[in-house]
Amino acid sequence: MKKESVWDYPRPPAVEKSDRRIRIVLGGETIVDTTEAIRVLETSHPPAYYIPRSEFANCDIFANERRTFCEFKGVANYWDIRAGDRIVPAAAWSYPSPTQGYESITDYVALYPAKMDECWVDDDRVTPQASDFYGGWITPDVEGPFKGR
Repeated sequence: MKKESVWDYPRPPAVEKSDRRIRIVLGGETIVDTTEAIRVLETSHPPAYYIPRSEFANCDIFANERRTFCEFKGVANYWDIRAGDRIVPAAAWSYPSPTQGYESITDYVALYPAKMDECWVDDDRVTPQASDFYGGWITPDVEGPFKGR
């Protein structure tokens, strides 16, 4: 298995299509099972996977009042997610009008793996990035040290 060092990822971040299988479980429900994700790769961060809104199932996504600003991608909106017996506030974020160069993530949503029951990339269970702010997905093929706590 070829390893990627997060210190080789660029700044500003790169955006790339991924054909890896992304699965997310919340409240006992599989809410995402797709090969249509986009990875955002930024120096010192594990990849963040962005999923098309159309790929979500078995859940409800509600707008949250939280907003943040990324110097590269612009203003992020946050989303609460309800699935099964769980409601998770600010579980996900998106860029409805991203800045130039990041238009490909419009209508895509990224989730915090720490707030989900399980997240998978292919057959690898994701370890969440250690942070309440960053939402990186750590898999065996990604090496740190990682930005975070």
